[in-house]
Order: sequence, then C-alpha cells, then structure tokens
Amino acid sequence: MASDTWTALPRFRTARAIIALVLREMSSTYGRSPGGYIWALLEPIGAIAVLSFVFSYAFRAPGLGTNFPLFYATAFLPYMMFLDVSTKVAQSILFSRQFLSYPSVTFIDALVARFLLNIITHIMVFYVVIVGIHWVFDFSSIIDYKLIFLAFIVASFFAMGVGVVNCFLFTMFPVWQSIWGILMRPMFIVSGVFFLFEDVPTELRDYLWFNPLIHITGLMRAAFYPTYDASYVSLTFLFLTSAVLLSLGLVLLRRFYRDLIER
Repeated sequence: MASDTWTALPRFRTARAIIALVLREMSSTYGRSPGGYIWALLEPIGAIAVLSFVFSYAFRAPGLGTNFPLFYATAFLPYMMFLDVSTKVAQSILFSRQFLSYPSVTFIDALVARFLLNIITHIMVFYVVIVGIHWVFDFSSIIDYKLIFLAFIVASFFAMGVGVVNCFLFTMFPVWQSIWGILMRPMFIVSGVFFLFEDVPTELRDYLWFNPLIHITGLMRAAFYPTYDASYVSLTFLFLTSAVLLSLGLVLLRRFYRDLIER
C-alpha cells in the first residue's frame, strides 16, 4: 500500500502543478471573471464578419455552399487555433519561468497547462461560432462530426509540435520570436482561409501542398461540405510532421532546460 502511495505521488504533484498553472493562465489572460472570455469570441466573430462582408460584394457565392460566414469560419477558426495554441505553448518557459525554479514544477507541466487551456478555449469558441452561424442564418447542414474531431486532433498535434520547437527557440534566441511573427503573416494568405486548394494554379499546388495548414483547413471544410472531396489531405504527412517537430522540441528542451531557466 505504501509503495502504491509513493508511486502515485509524482503523478499527483504533476496534476497539481498543471492545474495551478492553468488557473494562473486563466487569471492573467482572461481575467478572474467569465466575462474575460468574451474577447476570445469577439475576435474571430469580427474577423469572419469582415471577411464575409468584403467578399460577398466581390463574389456571388463562396467557394463552397452559399453561406459566406460558414465558408470562412470553417478555415479561419482552425487556423487561429493553430496560431494561438502554438504561440502560447512557445511562450511557456518565458511565461512560467519563476515557477520552474521549484523542483515540483517541470517544463512539461508548463507546456501541458498552456496547451490544454488554449485548446479547450478554442474548441469552445468554435462550437459557439458555428452554432451561432447556423442559428442566425437559419439553415441546417450535414456535418461529419468524425472529421471535425479528426481535424481538431491533427491541428492540436501540429500546434503542439510547432509550439514545443519554438519554446526552445524563443527562449534560447529571443530574436527568433520577432522573426517567427514576420514569417507567420503570409501564412494567413496561403493556408486556404480565402480559397480552396483546387482553385490554386496547378504549378503552385505542388509547393502549397507542403503547408500543413492547407491540409487542416481542407479537412475541416470537408466535415461541413459533404460534396467537397479534399483528396489532397494527407494525414500521414500531418502526423509525421507533427511527431518530428514534437520529438525534436522535447529533446532540445530536455537537453538545455537548465540553461534556459537561468537565462
């Protein structure tokens, strides 16, 4: 019995550390009241509304279906989830450095805490926005919930992989955070938020295919548009890329963890 207690103790410490870090993140990011989460909803709603308003005047119909907000929401929301989650995970050590000096708190705890909170937040935002679009425009659609779940899984895995690698790079080389921000600006344009992969000229598709986000947005759209055949989506490519990035990031953090804390 005593042996079981001591075996379970490290797990309890880890869970307690993660919960404490999650509560701290909630307090600092969203405030101490549920009203702070309103801003997490207003940003995507505002962006989708602007995209829908502008492009509805330029085109008679979106690339799929007839509803502009749904077309843009199904790509914009998973893109923003990736961007926000990967950025928050990348800043884990910088954000929780003062707590990482305690033996009971590890960098894994900091990574998991920021990952879980922000993934849950974006899933909540996704649900509210999609339900809201269907309610406001009073229409129904055939939804493949398995594909939605799969899209969330691959988007989360990829965000974690990128975030863990950048967690090392952001902390070891602070200038990389600014460089990464610059590199990510054009990603919004080339990740399939405005267009479908099939609409891109053939000579550019071979290059665009290597952007994992184009696979994620395509997979999510396939969940809401039964007639859309996103045959270009490769789950093998997504999982392999994410696994390589995650493994590389964890190896680097484990090797240089102490150096990063003391910087």
